[in-house]
Amino acid sequence: MPFVIDELFAFAGFSREEFLQFAPIEPICRYFFDDGARLDASAEVARMKAEIARFSPHDAARYEDFLAYSRRIYDLTAEIFLFSPIHEIKKNLRSQHLRALANILHIDPWRTVHQGVSRFFEDERVIQLFDRYATYNGSNPYRAPATLNIIPHVEYTLGSFYVRGGLRRLAQALESVATAAGVQISTSSKVDRILHDGKRVTGLLVNGERIAGDYVLCGQDVVVAFEQLLEGFNRRRNKLKRLEPSCSGLVFLWGVNKQHASLQHHNIFFSQNYRREFEQIFEQRVPPEDPTIYVALTSKSDPEHAPAHAENWFVLLNMPYVTGESDWRHEAKAVRECVLAKLQRHGFDIRDNIEVENMITPRDFLDLYLSNRGSIYGISSNSRSTAFKRPANRCRELKGLYFAGGSTHPGGGIPLVMLSGRMAAELILENSRSSSG
Repeated sequence: MPFVIDELFAFAGFSREEFLQFAPIEPICRYFFDDGARLDASAEVARMKAEIARFSPHDAARYEDFLAYSRRIYDLTAEIFLFSPIHEIKKNLRSQHLRALANILHIDPWRTVHQGVSRFFEDERVIQLFDRYATYNGSNPYRAPATLNIIPHVEYTLGSFYVRGGLRRLAQALESVATAAGVQISTSSKVDRILHDGKRVTGLLVNGERIAGDYVLCGQDVVVAFEQLLEGFNRRRNKLKRLEPSCSGLVFLWGVNKQHASLQHHNIFFSQNYRREFEQIFEQRVPPEDPTIYVALTSKSDPEHAPAHAENWFVLLNMPYVTGESDWRHEAKAVRECVLAKLQRHGFDIRDNIEVENMITPRDFLDLYLSNRGSIYGISSNSRSTAFKRPANRCRELKGLYFAGGSTHPGGGIPLVMLSGRMAAELILENSRSSSG
């Protein structure tokens, strides 16, 4: 959804191309299955059908039907679920929003993602590929509503893109635009408290210093903000804590002194038993014994990201959110061995080629990034009502407090987080105008 970023720069009076270049990624991803088969996912319909046909001619014939189904969900839901603050009742009385609500049964809310996908495809590998899109917001395809089957339309029809230079370029570009607009940015400034008088915010306590303000836009995880930054509101705090977090993640960062022509920018190595993997993550809350492995190599698109004849491996595995006092440094060692062994079975023996290594555990996501129990996508979408349970952009309990980020509406991922920020900013502006008028 590059248009989301383009619109932000245009609003600020800049052209995105002045700061950032996008490159389409093709193939979108290379999938490695447990039986040794491979599939290159493509945004080109004919190419994708040809790839699927190697697995199942029946499934290839149904692919365009599946895309039409995914697009129908997008057309019916995007305006209200992605581009509007869904919790603002007055806004949702608009005619287009009422039409979306009237068509609620056509967005497949009663089936699960897996059930929705299985209506179109028969081959277990093809089903596994499209089931995976539930993980884009940290959810379980066997529990999450089939409405999430909106995601393939976004990826296969709207396209998959890479920010030249890496995602840090996006942060740097946003900083440049904000600074040019007169925004003052303070780093290494710990927010101790969101100050309020019980009815509305009065400012912030930052490194022990009080900063007065009529509005606070909080980008922190909403659950953690109520736990650590806001005094009072016990009822709201307890209600938020009862919501199931999304999965967490375990990340390995490897500098590998070897190149692999058979790897793409994005790569997925699937588990043999996908259902069991999610049962272990969400039900048993233990590291899966056979995790699906995501490997990203930005050096495939930006060769300068690694030395000559080398690669930069970003390896991500879905893991349970933090419970109790698990020793994740110990757990990570066992998972690392599992990952290396699995990669070796697929023909990628890199054990002796890892020269540089770092890792980020679920405990790190909790301690370093202050996410709710180490989750990386806010709350999960493992129920039909999750879209309405995701925290709103405007705080009901405290006037002047607004939320943006992956833990609030509309969800995680760069485009949705940026839409979240836009919605919160628009709500602040509307309130400011009505107050002054």
